[in-house]
Amino acid sequence: MKELVYRAARRLKLETVLVANQRLQTPPGNPHVTAVWVDGGPDVADGHIVEHAVAGDLVVTQDIPLAALLVPKHVAVLDPRGDEHTVETIGERLSIRDFMDQARTNGIVTGGPPPFDARARQAFASALDRALTRLLRAP
Repeated sequence: MKELVYRAARRLKLETVLVANQRLQTPPGNPHVTAVWVDGGPDVADGHIVEHAVAGDLVVTQDIPLAALLVPKHVAVLDPRGDEHTVETIGERLSIRDFMDQARTNGIVTGGPPPFDARARQAFASALDRALTRLLRAP
């Protein structure tokens, strides 16, 4: 998935920022990709992203609570499987996430997501292309 984002950054000359609480390796020879290393701790990286993201940006995350903070700011949010969080969908997705979290807390085995396979990779690539096309055409 990262390589798809890196290629899009290079092809479209888009500033792409990786944010984590550990050192990240940026792709060599791609000046459009930079990394921000934040302090460790719960939600420090999320806080940095929320603070710096602006309308028209695109964030890729599987963190639904983070997405719920970004969507109202008119930030496009994709998950790694190509689902886009929107004003219409984020409330339900957050409720489901909270329900599943509570079920796990109560000892109910909920399983995990299906494996990230070629189909998921293609769904993400298509969603990334659609989102970037839409954002780059916006006034």
